[in-house]
Amino acid sequence: MRWRGRRKSANVDDQRGRSSGGFGRMSSGRGLGRGRLRLPRIGRSRTARRAGGGGIGMLIVVLIIAWFLGINPLTLLQGGGGGLPLNPQDSFSENAGRSTGGQVSNAADDEMKDFISVVLAETEDVWNALFQRAGGRYQEPTLVLFSGQVQSACGFASAASGPFYCPGDKRVYIDLSFYDELRRKFEAPGDFAQAYVVAHEVGHHVQNLIGVLPEFNRLRRQMSKAEANQMSIRVELQADCFAGVWGYHVRDRGLLEAGDLEEALNAATQIGDDAIQKRLQGFVVPESFNHGTSEQRKRWFRRGFESGDMGACDTFSARTL
Repeated sequence: MRWRGRRKSANVDDQRGRSSGGFGRMSSGRGLGRGRLRLPRIGRSRTARRAGGGGIGMLIVVLIIAWFLGINPLTLLQGGGGGLPLNPQDSFSENAGRSTGGQVSNAADDEMKDFISVVLAETEDVWNALFQRAGGRYQEPTLVLFSGQVQSACGFASAASGPFYCPGDKRVYIDLSFYDELRRKFEAPGDFAQAYVVAHEVGHHVQNLIGVLPEFNRLRRQMSKAEANQMSIRVELQADCFAGVWGYHVRDRGLLEAGDLEEALNAATQIGDDAIQKRLQGFVVPESFNHGTSEQRKRWFRRGFESGDMGACDTFSARTL
């Protein structure tokens, strides 16, 4: 990725080396490993039918979502679409519950900070333009760099949580050691693989802004764990698709190099639920998936990358993921 010499975002809060005042529990009573974005399955189940009685508030949210995504509102009202359940005390973690490696060198960290700042700036440019084109206004998130542990509006988190988005404070959190882990343990090297992770978390921020996360956080209280896991997959795949939409526009700006797309697709493959479970425990438990399989993550990133259109990212209406 051609990033050197480009604008760096002013929305980076470097908290590395600061004390967080001790590591505690999530204020919701759950660790970040279980506090990421969970979505209930929206369909013809009894749970979904109960969720459909949200009244005028639900109707307004549906219309807003449809407007931004270019989806027929009737599709959402008939149970085919959806968004994301979001509690200000919950977060969306890309590596929740997985161990991370050690810290990389300070020099490498400083260069990585510069890179992350440029990637964040590119997400700002793309999403500002897309929201403006839709008649809206994009609220830029802050990206927090931390080392070891950090406190957010979602509670305390450690490096083991991996990168995550906290809707409570509209911030993305990243411990740079995750990228060393991504390269070494998950065999996903390359700067565009790293950029994909940032773009995915920013994708959750976009979901938060368009009302997907808050509404489904309300609905998920009526759902079983299995239904919540299924909807969580749809949320995560939409964030992957939004990351692909960003990649499409970055490519149009002439910033991609040969092999960059392959780096992102490889990263999506390596951090699929099935790939991670095989690597960590030697077998897979599909019922526990909540991010999507390697093939699903790759497919939805590519869909966004090939279309550049948010409307192509309606994972909630798709019968086949």
